[in-house]
Amino acid sequence: MRLFWALALATMATAAGAAPRFAATIVRTPFGIPHISAADWRGAAYGVAYAYAQDNLCLLAEEFVTVNGERSRHFGPAGKAVAAFEPIDNLASDLFFRSQIDVAALRRGLARQPKAAVDLIDGYVAGYNRYLRDVGAAGAPVACRGKAWLRPITRDDMLRLNEKQMLLAGSLPLAAGIAAAAPPTAKPVAGLDARGLGFGDGESGIGSNGWAFGGDATADGRGLLVGNPHFPWNGPNRFWQMHVTIPGQYDVMGGGLAGTPIPTLGFNKDVAWTHTVTAARHFTLFQLTLDPADPTAYLVDGKRENMAKTVISVPMPDGMAPVTRTLYRSRFGAITVVPAALMGWTAKTAFAIRDANQGNQRGLPTWLAIGQAKSTADVRRAVETSLGIPWVNTIAADRDGNALLADVTAVPNVPARQIEACAVPATKALLASAARLVLLDGARAACDWQAAPGTPAPGLMPAADQAVVARRDYAANSNDSYWLNSPRAPHVPLSPILGPAQSQRTLRTRSGLIEIEAQLAAGKLDARIAKTMAFANKSLAADLVVPALLPLCVADASLADACTALAGWNRRFDNDSRGAYLFAAFWNRVQANPAIWRTRFDLADPVNTPRDLNTQGAAGDILRAALKSAVERLGKEGIALDARWGEVQFAQRGADRIPIHGAHGELGVLNVQQAVVVPGGLTPVHGTSYVQVVGFDATGPVADALLSYSQSTDPASPHFGDQTREYAAKRWHRLPFRPAEVAASAVGTPLKISE
Repeated sequence: MRLFWALALATMATAAGAAPRFAATIVRTPFGIPHISAADWRGAAYGVAYAYAQDNLCLLAEEFVTVNGERSRHFGPAGKAVAAFEPIDNLASDLFFRSQIDVAALRRGLARQPKAAVDLIDGYVAGYNRYLRDVGAAGAPVACRGKAWLRPITRDDMLRLNEKQMLLAGSLPLAAGIAAAAPPTAKPVAGLDARGLGFGDGESGIGSNGWAFGGDATADGRGLLVGNPHFPWNGPNRFWQMHVTIPGQYDVMGGGLAGTPIPTLGFNKDVAWTHTVTAARHFTLFQLTLDPADPTAYLVDGKRENMAKTVISVPMPDGMAPVTRTLYRSRFGAITVVPAALMGWTAKTAFAIRDANQGNQRGLPTWLAIGQAKSTADVRRAVETSLGIPWVNTIAADRDGNALLADVTAVPNVPARQIEACAVPATKALLASAARLVLLDGARAACDWQAAPGTPAPGLMPAADQAVVARRDYAANSNDSYWLNSPRAPHVPLSPILGPAQSQRTLRTRSGLIEIEAQLAAGKLDARIAKTMAFANKSLAADLVVPALLPLCVADASLADACTALAGWNRRFDNDSRGAYLFAAFWNRVQANPAIWRTRFDLADPVNTPRDLNTQGAAGDILRAALKSAVERLGKEGIALDARWGEVQFAQRGADRIPIHGAHGELGVLNVQQAVVVPGGLTPVHGTSYVQVVGFDATGPVADALLSYSQSTDPASPHFGDQTREYAAKRWHRLPFRPAEVAASAVGTPLKISE
């Protein structure tokens, strides 16, 4: 009620002629892209929030339910939430957010942030709440109309949301393990499931491609950026396009996630940048040695320390009693269990997780500084000084022809020698596993993160110990580690926490580097070539495998139809590619088996190895069996062996089935689309999202872009599927940036809002 009267008084003051505290103008151009202009930071975020709510009100409202730990109350404890990038049950989500987000500490931290950052948060709150008032209870989209969880927000909601975004690639994927951690004598809460790691990168989870070309590689001698984040098609981690202008201070166009008050990737007059998920780990696990007499006490340097206990109460739906749970914390962080990694809580050991991004409020000021950069040197300075970028590489190109890749994030300061010195028996195996978990000995205080002078928070790795590539030709990343962002200059090995070095790269990384080098060998690049490369949909796996696979059919009549389909396939995942699904089903069964290659990984040739399909003996039997299995799968699904890819993979938008090109990165396809099986084929759930190709002319940026899944999640919106259809046709769109371009492209009347 207090919030209602504050909002009402603000509205009356504006109506009475007082100078508005918040004011913005919103101009929409084709595909619903909003161009928000304001006189200050408060007004800019006010307009962004209003425009975002117009497109995605219910999605964002539900996200505030999530970060407040209220999903069980509104959606039931057994329902599912997407806390990071994989679903977990609502009860686990609520327990995590109620226990791991310290709002009081975040309030104190906000007081130390630049005024612009505070104004952006306050402006976003005001803009979101203004839209709620304007639309009214009856005007909300169907998905949240009349729901109790559709409510005004406060600054605390934004602080929680920002904290959640910082933890996306750290402790949040292990939320279920934190929620389920209980002493061996206690009964776990019914319904909690912590079996999976819930953590992945590279080809199994969050990802992206980012290429920065410098003047030595481009036809015009200026920088050229290709950015293609691979992010979810559904939920709060979808990108949304925007253009934000404060005359004389800020003029940036690009994209951001739900609740982001400014673009977090995009371009200004002089610089374009994108992000890819880094291979670095932003947390460490600690193995605790427990007191034999008490599993809630542990020993550090032989001295006993009691775990801190916090009783968390999670509200349930009406008529049900709250669920209470006691969670535990050590000096090294929250206690967690990870059964998939054989890390449980026993009478002898427990495990704690410490996340470098917990309490990281430096991200928004860093993105503000990047947006105001005039060169890649400015971008580098912003990233290195703040250590505020949470879990992504920063890839940039500028109008002067400089290219930058900064794998500099908030990373625990644990050098290689410390990992070795602080190893426990499971450390080596976990570091070598797909999850690449860093496990340290919590029985020794010396094994905690090392403090380094000059870092903005204790225990962070200095930027000087992380990887930066600054070149005039190019730097590229497809979620592999810092080691091979250009085959022309491999990076020296760094701490294992930053990712593996001198090791086999993914097919997607290899594909990107092969394509770039081939294009440069043919001549210099321009935006037209870059756009073709981004959506070429070539499969490196197919190029390596199909020629040697086809002769296997000669002696096996049961494979004749399959091989006919593969022989007629163009080895791409375009919408009209016939036979692509058959190969994808086959490759899914064999791609992880190293026995299929005759030439293994060679450090002297990391881009082109492994290669040479082994079709002899047992390896040949494996290949034939996999192909037969793929044929059987397509038969059960009722899909022809030579079906067009666009008939198999599609996005449903109302009554329309929109064909979707691109495929899984494990196929060596750059234009990633990870899909799930649905009746009649596949539908994408994760992959190409906001893709941009940005160069520069004499006066400013020249940007072509697409948002694959479109701006709005509301089926009633005209922008629910418009860009999805454009993506299907590979129709790029020149983004209006200069004021005259925006005015000429405007759709409808500008919307002016203030209070």
